[in-house]
Amino acid sequence: MSNSNKNPWWWVPTLYFAEGIPYFIVNVISVTMFKRLGMPNGDLAMYTSLLYLPWVIKPLWSPFVDVIRTKRWWILLMQALCTLGFAALALSVSPDVFGWSLVIFYIIAFASATHDIAADGFYMIALDPTRQSVFVGIRSTFYRIASVFGQGVIVVLAGVLEERLGVIPRAWSITLLASALLFALITFWHWKFLPKVEAEKVSVPERQGLSGTESEAKRIFRDFGQAWVSFFKKPGVWLAIVFMLLYRLPEAFSVKMLTPFLLDPPDAGGLGLSTAQSGLVYGTVGVIALTVGGILGGLFAAKLGLRRSMWPMSMALALPCAVYLLLALMQPSALWSIYLLVALDQFGYGFGFTAYMLYMMQFSEGEFKTSHYAICTAFMALSMMIPGLFAGWMQEALGYVGFFIVVMICCLATITVTFFARRRCSS
Repeated sequence: MSNSNKNPWWWVPTLYFAEGIPYFIVNVISVTMFKRLGMPNGDLAMYTSLLYLPWVIKPLWSPFVDVIRTKRWWILLMQALCTLGFAALALSVSPDVFGWSLVIFYIIAFASATHDIAADGFYMIALDPTRQSVFVGIRSTFYRIASVFGQGVIVVLAGVLEERLGVIPRAWSITLLASALLFALITFWHWKFLPKVEAEKVSVPERQGLSGTESEAKRIFRDFGQAWVSFFKKPGVWLAIVFMLLYRLPEAFSVKMLTPFLLDPPDAGGLGLSTAQSGLVYGTVGVIALTVGGILGGLFAAKLGLRRSMWPMSMALALPCAVYLLLALMQPSALWSIYLLVALDQFGYGFGFTAYMLYMMQFSEGEFKTSHYAICTAFMALSMMIPGLFAGWMQEALGYVGFFIVVMICCLATITVTFFARRRCSS
């Protein structure tokens, strides 16, 4: 193809930045926006947890991305759809009617999950194995930058506009319009610079009387079925599924309630931060601490091996959740103490999450490694979705102190599944 040899620096960083932005807008910014618009915590947690659903079920439609058109076409289409979705969200923001905003968030979520499939597949096709290895750190870095931008910068921008304009819906409308403009620029950039490395899927008659596309589709769907069957025939599969569902249980319960906890006034049990302050605390300082924890966790596991590192990593993931119970009990007014404690929790989560990722990689080894890992990530998304459905109602019933006590009890699930799972680790 004419532009198949374009320098990956022109598109790898922006592609993975674009992969992260919709995910964080859907799963993080939605929580802050609906909270600021007055949605009750119970409804807030349930509706935004359901936004994980596309990432849970995305393996079910991944074959269609392989057999219909090209991955470049899917990437550009999904980015254009996200752009339109952000613009539509900006027009739908209202404290009186949440329904339209939720529908648009779900559309963006499905577009984002489909974009993930296409982008990861395109990366594998467009780069040879050597350059894939060279750029794997680059793609991870820019996804983390998207995390800081999506959870921090965008929330801070909305918070600043809230203070200057004094009208919360208008502030969020302007913020989402800015996000739409940014994503429109990214879409145009990729239309210009994504290399054309795939032949268009056209029908070519074959001896069997099938087109080339139809033959490819049959093969992909056959492999897809075999991958699912073989996954559930793996030794220890049910233990692995339980581990994937319960290892992050404390985080799964607490994650949808952390932003409301930061924003709620002290008389409601919260910390009374502004929107901008919450974006700095959780979306910027917290994300940076999470990233550092993940990097150090990878080095730690590389030195000791997964089996030996699982205990300290599980403790690092579970026990720092106590900082939120401490914050709920003390309700400190000093911002530095909130920054410090949130950073401690997020560092521990990043460090402990490494064991989770390595376990999934190790369990996925075999003939259908890529497909099995995709199925594992579906269980990973499910592990966050199910507890989140009930977290808000639990918080409303128990208050923040009682809720975070329950979160601490959930640490027992992390420790229990680690005890059984590490015995099956190969190293």
